[in-house]
Amino acid sequence: MTTYLFPGQGSQYRGMGEELFESFKEYVEAADDILGYSLRQLCLEDPERKLGLTQYTQPALYVVNALSYLQVLRETGIKPDNLAGHSLGEYNALFAAEAFDFATGLKLVQKRGELMSTVSGGGMAAVLGLEEEAIRAILQDERFRQIDIANLNTPTQIVISGPQNDIEQAKEAFEGAGAYNYVVLAVSGAFHSRYMESVRQEFENFLGGFTLSPLKIPVISNVLARPYAEESVRKILAAQITSSVKWTESIRYLMGKGEMEYRQVGPGHVLDGLVKTIQRESEPLVLVEPEKTTSRYESEVETQPQTQADPQPMQTGSRVLASRPVIAQALQAEQLGSAEFKEDYNLKYAYWVGAMGRGIASKEFVAALSKQGMMSCLGTEGLKMDEITASLDYLRQELGGEHPFAVNVMYEYSNPRREEQLLELLIRQGVHNIEASSYISLTAALVKFRVQGLRKDSSGRVIPARRILLKASRPEIAEIYLSPPPRSVVDKLLEEKWISSEEARLSQEIPMIDDLCVLGDCGGYTDQGTALAIFPLILKLAGEAQRKFAYTKRVRVGLGGGLGTPEAAAAAFVLGADFIVTGSINQCTVEANTSEMVKDILQQISVQDTGYAPSEHMFEMGAKVQVVKKGVFFPVRGNKLYETYRQFNALEEIGDSLRSQLEDKYFKKSFSVAYHDLKLQLGQDEIAKAEQNPKVKMALLFRSYLSSSYQLALSGVKDRKVDFQIYSSSALGAFNHWVKGTPLEDWHERHAWTIGEKIMTDAAGLLNERLSWRNTDSYEKVFSKI
Repeated sequence: MTTYLFPGQGSQYRGMGEELFESFKEYVEAADDILGYSLRQLCLEDPERKLGLTQYTQPALYVVNALSYLQVLRETGIKPDNLAGHSLGEYNALFAAEAFDFATGLKLVQKRGELMSTVSGGGMAAVLGLEEEAIRAILQDERFRQIDIANLNTPTQIVISGPQNDIEQAKEAFEGAGAYNYVVLAVSGAFHSRYMESVRQEFENFLGGFTLSPLKIPVISNVLARPYAEESVRKILAAQITSSVKWTESIRYLMGKGEMEYRQVGPGHVLDGLVKTIQRESEPLVLVEPEKTTSRYESEVETQPQTQADPQPMQTGSRVLASRPVIAQALQAEQLGSAEFKEDYNLKYAYWVGAMGRGIASKEFVAALSKQGMMSCLGTEGLKMDEITASLDYLRQELGGEHPFAVNVMYEYSNPRREEQLLELLIRQGVHNIEASSYISLTAALVKFRVQGLRKDSSGRVIPARRILLKASRPEIAEIYLSPPPRSVVDKLLEEKWISSEEARLSQEIPMIDDLCVLGDCGGYTDQGTALAIFPLILKLAGEAQRKFAYTKRVRVGLGGGLGTPEAAAAAFVLGADFIVTGSINQCTVEANTSEMVKDILQQISVQDTGYAPSEHMFEMGAKVQVVKKGVFFPVRGNKLYETYRQFNALEEIGDSLRSQLEDKYFKKSFSVAYHDLKLQLGQDEIAKAEQNPKVKMALLFRSYLSSSYQLALSGVKDRKVDFQIYSSSALGAFNHWVKGTPLEDWHERHAWTIGEKIMTDAAGLLNERLSWRNTDSYEKVFSKI
C-alpha cells in the first residue's frame, strides 16, 4: 500500500521548484495569471522577501507540491493507494485525488492564505516531550482553558494555539510537567483553533462557489484522521481551519491498513522524519468496523471547534533527534553550563555561535540566533568599515537592547592597523561584547578597548564597560589574557590620555577577558590542538590566575572546536565547560550567507574530508587553516604556494615549468598581470614594500590567491569550484552523520538556532540517560558554575 504525503507551510525555501518550472510551463503561466505575480520569481529569487508571508507561502507551496506530484506521475506512471497532506498539503492531496483541478485548488489556497494572513493577536507553541493526554490535562487548568491543541505531529511533538499572553504564560506549566522544550512559534495568529471561526465561516462561503468532484483516490483528512466522505469534502475543508491537525492518528490509521510504503512529494523531508518517529513510537490503529460513514463525518466536523498559517512540525526527525523519554526532575538544556554566563549575556542557553568571516555570519544570521536566546557573533573579516557600521545599525534596530550580540575582532598579522580601526569603530558604536580570535600576543588597541569605561559599583566590584571572549588554543596565550593588562601598556595609554588615572588603577584588579573559549582543532585558523589535552590545562590556569590575582569574578572557560553532536557537547560539559562554542556546523544552514554550491559540498562531507592549508593572514609564518578537501584542489594548491614561497626568494627565481603551472592553473593569468591587478587593491605603503623586497611581493601575490579562493566559494563560481576555500572541520562531518536519515540531512531544513537547541537538548538527554542521575540539585552543583 503506497501513500503520497504532501508537506505544509514551513517547508518552503528560496529556490524550491527550480527543476520543475521549465517542465510545466503551462501550469506556471496559469498560476501567474491567477495570482497576479510571477511565481517563478517569488520561489527562486524572492526579491521582496515575501516567500515567508502566509498569503504568498501557501500558493507557492501548493504549486510546487502539485508540480512535484505531476513530475512523479510522469516518471513512474503510478498513482498511490492513499493520499494525505499536512494542513495546507491536504489541498494537494485533494488535487491528486481529482477533487478539483489545478486552477481551482490554487484559487482556494490563495483565498485561504489571504484570510489567514489577516488574523492577529494569537500565538502558538510547540511542546516537545509530552503526550496528548498530559497536554490535555494541563489545558483543563482554569488558567489555560483558552488554549487549544492545533497540531498533533508525533506522539510527543504537539503544537498548541491560543491568545498570545496565555501561550507565553503556559511555558512554565508545561516544562514543569516534563516537557523538555517549549518553543513559542513566530506566527501572527492562533491558527488551527477556535479563534479562527470567523475565517472558517468566510472560507466556507467562498467554497460554496466551487464544484467539487468525487475523489478517485482516498484522502486521509487532517480533521478526522480517516478518509474523506465524498458528501463532506466541502464541510471538512472549512473545518480544517479551526480543527486540530491529527497527523499522528492519520499515520497510525494508514499503518493499520497493512504494510505502509510512503513518499513525501514536495519540498524538504520533514514529513519523512515525522512518519519515522510515529512508526517507532506508536502502534498501528487497526479498525474492526468500517469508519467511512456519513454520520461520523457530519457529527465530528460539527462538534470540533478548534489551525496557523500551518506551523510546520519541528524538525526533530528520527533516531538521535527524536524526543527523548522525559524523566522527572531531569536536567534540562537550559541548566547546562554557567548560570552566571547566561545571566551576564541574557541568554537561554550556554551556547555561543562563533563568527564566520566575509559576512557568512551576516547581520540577519546574528539577529535570528539572538532572538532565540543564543549568542552569535557578527563576522567582520573581509568586510569594509562602512559595511560593518551598516550591520551594527541593523542589529541595534532589529534587536534593541533586549537581545545581545557580539562582534568578532580577528587579529591580522599582515594588517595590524585594521584591528585598531575596527576596535575604534566598535568603541564609537557602543558595542559591549566582542569575540577576539587569532591573537598571538596582547595589543594596545585591545587593552584600550578593555580599560576604557572601567568603574566600581556600590559593593566595590570593578565593572567593565565591555566584555571580551577570547578564543585561544595555546596555554601561553591564555596566561597572558588571564592576567590583568600589562602595566607598561596601561601607563602608555594613560600618558597618551586614552584612559583616566582611575581607569588605569582599576585595570589591575581585573583580567583582560571575561570568558575564554579553549579551541580544539577547528575550521579556519587552527593550531590543530587536541581539546581533551588542552582544556583541562587551561581550566587549571584559569583557577591559578583567580587565586593569584584575587579577582572578585572568575574568568569563565568554555570549549569549542570539534563540537558537532550532542555527545561532543555533553562531553564538554562533563569536562567542566561553562559554555560551548560551535562553528563549522553553522555554515551549512539556510541563514549562512554563502553560496548554495558551498552548502551542497558541506552537506556531503564526512569526518575525514578536511585538510590544512596556509592561512591568508599569517601566510609568511606558516600558520594553517582547516578547510574542505573533498571535491576541491585548494588545500593542495595552497600548500604548493607556501612551499614555493619557502623555496624561492623572488617570483623571477621560479622555474618555467612550475611558473606555467601556477599561472595557468592557479591564477589563470601571468604573474605580471596578476600583480598589476593586485596593486589596484593595495595601499601605497604595501606597494612600496613589495617593490623594495621581492619576497614580500611574492607573499602578497600568493596571499591574493588564497583570498580569491575564499571569494570564489562565497560567490559560487561554478567553473572555479576546484579552487574553493571553505573553512570547516570534522565537527561538520560528525554532524552530517548524526542527522543522516532525518529532515536535517538536507541543509535547506537546517536553521542555526534549531541546530543549537537540538544539540543542547539532546546533550541534556544523553547526560540523563547515560549517567542516570535524577537530582536536579546535583546537576546544578556539577554543571552550573555560579
